[in-house]
Amino acid sequence: MRFLLDDEQREFARSLDAMLGSADIPAAVRAWAGGDPVPGRALWSRLAEAGVFALAVPERHEGLGPLPVELAVAFTELGRHAVPGPVVETVAAAALLGRVGDGACAALLPQIASGRTVVSLCVPDTGSPYALDADTADAVLVVEGDTVRLAERAGPVQPSADPARRLARPLGGSVLARGPAVAAAAAHAAEVASLVTAAQCLGLGRALLDRTVAYVRQRTQFGVAIGSFQAVKHRLADTLIALEFAQPLLHAAALALAEGSGRASAEVAAAKVTAGEAAYAAARTALQLHGAVGYTEELNLALWIRKARPLRDAWGTPAACRARVLAP
Repeated sequence: MRFLLDDEQREFARSLDAMLGSADIPAAVRAWAGGDPVPGRALWSRLAEAGVFALAVPERHEGLGPLPVELAVAFTELGRHAVPGPVVETVAAAALLGRVGDGACAALLPQIASGRTVVSLCVPDTGSPYALDADTADAVLVVEGDTVRLAERAGPVQPSADPARRLARPLGGSVLARGPAVAAAAAHAAEVASLVTAAQCLGLGRALLDRTVAYVRQRTQFGVAIGSFQAVKHRLADTLIALEFAQPLLHAAALALAEGSGRASAEVAAAKVTAGEAAYAAARTALQLHGAVGYTEELNLALWIRKARPLRDAWGTPAACRARVLAP
């Protein structure tokens, strides 16, 4: 099995990195956290034009996918740049709707592919009763057992460790689909969500490490850069090793999901727990080595640090993922 990306996939990653790097994402994140989705929605449109959401939508519904490997590539860059919004939930919703059937469910898929519709997804069976950005999404899907319903409104936004993760309970709504196919589709959607969240964690961890390396080269103590201290070097090396170890697991999980392997669930769980723990460790390293300045809201670094733990736990906590890996 080949875990290396091909030239086209690497170029896709570079193009997304360049596009997101030219945008004022910290401003968009702060606006999103404050309840203003306009800058974030503008960024969303650019991602849609690049084909990010179409990667999760079947070709018969005006998409390009499903392409799990390319989704992992894209979401690594989204994590690296801390893109706000229910990006994970939207592609997971596409994975769900693509397997549920035609009718009202299928009608949403071309809108997701084009970026016209922002969708959030809540699967209470995965452990959370909340939907991300239910207050700003165009549609909120809720899966309960063998039923998918379209929520009609959202409850109050709940506090979150990451202010840009606006969590709310979806309320009411009409049934879109019901039957045994729904439960299987929801399980697949949760796997896709876990995979792309792992990719976000990997990108987030890399961004935190890059910023920390740059900082320790500049900050001095006793007349020398703190990056020259052995303790600092060892901490950074440990962080790098953890992230490098997570990358092939992520690619292996994406390939397993693409091939429909019977081990896909365990592969995805292994990637999620490894990338999530690596990102969380990168956040702890960044906070420690930046010192007191790392705590300040004014520093953009805080926008990345505050995402690490929520992403580590979203769509599969470390304990739940380890249980899936060890399941017979």
